[in-house]
Amino acid sequence: MLALQKVRPEAGLEFREVEIPSAPSSNEVLIRVAAAGICGTDLHIAAWTPGYESMQKAMPVTLGHEFSGVIEQVGAEVSHHLIGQRVTVRPSTTCGHCAACLAGREDDCTNRKGIGIGRSGAFAERVCAPAGNCHALPDSLGMDVAALTEPMTVCLEAVNTAEVREGQSILVLGPGFIGQGIAILARSRGAKVVVAGRDDHPRLELLRDLGFEFLIDGKDTPIEQALAEHEPFDAIIEAAGVPALVNATLPFLKKRGIFTIVGIHPRPAEVNLTQLVRMHQQIRGSYRASPADWDTVIAFLNDNQDVMRKLISHRFPLHAALEGFEVSHQRIASKVLLQIGEPS
Repeated sequence: MLALQKVRPEAGLEFREVEIPSAPSSNEVLIRVAAAGICGTDLHIAAWTPGYESMQKAMPVTLGHEFSGVIEQVGAEVSHHLIGQRVTVRPSTTCGHCAACLAGREDDCTNRKGIGIGRSGAFAERVCAPAGNCHALPDSLGMDVAALTEPMTVCLEAVNTAEVREGQSILVLGPGFIGQGIAILARSRGAKVVVAGRDDHPRLELLRDLGFEFLIDGKDTPIEQALAEHEPFDAIIEAAGVPALVNATLPFLKKRGIFTIVGIHPRPAEVNLTQLVRMHQQIRGSYRASPADWDTVIAFLNDNQDVMRKLISHRFPLHAALEGFEVSHQRIASKVLLQIGEPS
C-alpha cells in the first residue's frame, strides 16, 4: 500500500510502498482508513523542527494521527464483534507494563508512543491501533467530520483548562483550526468570544460566516489597539504559537483571569511576572484530553456536523498529500483532509 513516511532525520517526507499489516497483534485492530487530517505536528515533523528527535528510532514511520476508519481485522484478544465498527482513535498509546501503567496511571506512561510519530499512522490505506484506543462512531456521523475528533479534543481540553463558563468574555489568539475549534466550543458554553490573528483574512472570514462578530486581524489594526476596545477578558487562550503574544496580551486579562497556552512555540516567551503576581493571574498549559472527553467530542461533532464540516477547507486524495502539506503551510487553510478510503 502507499504510505507517506518520515524516512530520515531531516526535512522532507517520502511516499513509499509498504506491506499491508498481515494481522494485528493480540490486543490491536487493523483499521481501513477513511479520512485523515494534516495538523501542525505533521508540518513540524516534515520540516524537522526541534522536538521530534525521538522519532528517529521509529523511522521509517508513516505519519497521520487524526483519522477515522472501519475496523477490518482484530487481534486474538479482541472481540470479533468489533469487525465493521466505525471508529476514531486516540493516537497516544501506552505500554501497559511500566510502573505508571501497572498503578493505573496510564497518562504517566514512561513508554508512550504516538500513532503517526513513534509508530506508523494513518497516511496510508490501513493502520494498526490498540483496541482500547478506539472510540465507536455513531452511524449518523460522517467520516470526514469524525476525522476532526482528535484536534477537537485538544480544543475541548483548552476550554476546560481555561474554565470557560456562560457569560464570560474569552479571547482566542490564533484562528487556525485549533483556535476555530476553541471559539466554537467556548461559544457553545454561552461565552462572548473574540478571535485575533494576523494576516488571517480567509480563516477569520470563515468564522464570520459561522456567526462570530468580534474578529481582529493584526495586519489591519495593531492587536493592542483593537483589544483596548474590549473590556478585560475572563480568559485568554493562546493557540497561535507566537511567544510575543503572551506578554502583549496579558494586560488585557482580568484580575484572577486564566491565560491558557495551547500553541507549540519555537522559543521561550518573556512574561511580566510582577504584573502577573499583582493581578493574581494564572498561566496554564493545555495539551492532551482524557479518554472520556473523546466521547464528549464525538457527540458534539455529531450534533454540529454542518458547522464542523465548514472547517474542512481543503480535501486531497492520499497520492496528493504533499500538495496538502503545501496548502497547510498557507494561512488560507483551516483543516486539510486526506480522503483515503470510501466513506462509510
